[in-house]
Amino acid sequence: MNVNEHHGPDEQAGDGAQVSTGKPNDKAQVPEPAIPELVIISGMSGAGRSTAAKCLEDLGWFVVDNLPPALIPTMVELGARSQGNVARIAVVVDVRGRRFFDNLRESLADLEAKHVTRRIVFLESSDEALVRRFESVRRPHPLQGDGRIVDGIAAERELLRELRGDADLVIDTSSLNVHELRAKMDAQFAGEEEPELRATVMSFGYKYGLPVDADLVVDCRFLPNPHWVPELRPYTGLNEEVSGYVFNQSGAKEFLDRYTELLQLVATGYRREGKRYVTIAVGCTGGKHRSVAMSEKLAARLAAEGVETVVVHRDMGRE
Repeated sequence: MNVNEHHGPDEQAGDGAQVSTGKPNDKAQVPEPAIPELVIISGMSGAGRSTAAKCLEDLGWFVVDNLPPALIPTMVELGARSQGNVARIAVVVDVRGRRFFDNLRESLADLEAKHVTRRIVFLESSDEALVRRFESVRRPHPLQGDGRIVDGIAAERELLRELRGDADLVIDTSSLNVHELRAKMDAQFAGEEEPELRATVMSFGYKYGLPVDADLVVDCRFLPNPHWVPELRPYTGLNEEVSGYVFNQSGAKEFLDRYTELLQLVATGYRREGKRYVTIAVGCTGGKHRSVAMSEKLAARLAAEGVETVVVHRDMGRE
């Protein structure tokens, strides 16, 4: 980002010494302003954008709520002129303006041309959860018009489809409370130094549905189920006996080795493309035994490779 400095005419100092005018051919150059780190928070209305923004604010970010997308580059430029006082900016945007995406595309292109590093956090939630939240506060959806809440949700989901695909981090808040969402945001942004890549390894049960925020999904149902072993049934994949049973099955260790190799290849590509977050979903029937054990081992392998990793067991304890 270039911030122009205005100077007066050339001046002569005593004894023939030159006073710098700030022109490009002067030896003494004005330091280039530090470009702030930028996070764009968007997603479905009612999915927790305000909570996510408040979390970043508590972590020391300068947060601007409901900023028109066309003003994002201006906000970044003002931050660059703050002499380091505004080093991290989070901008919350929504889709109430119908020119939302036209303006957002232009702004993102402008930021890229100025070499501004930006990340997009997208808050997702199921239709059922969103309807329940809007009904609980007795407020209309901002896009429903004269229709129903579900009509507004459908319209917003369609408008946001492209942005969701471009997001660096998708968080599904369907089953999260405020504290759990804050914990997820803290896990991603609380570190003092930004790692190259962060991974969330999530175990889940297929009978409860696929995680909508997963980038990669892997199926462990090819392994025998500890549920059918009476002495193991009450326990979870965190139990050493259950984990031992899972990894003593034919193909379990080989699967872990080969999938880890695949993830190393994927991680290299993600780093090269500037993707900083990946959610890996590991599924079994109920999300209690096999997927939990496999997720724990997989997360340990990734951590050993230098990937900052968080483990989430979505459905454990749900049965």
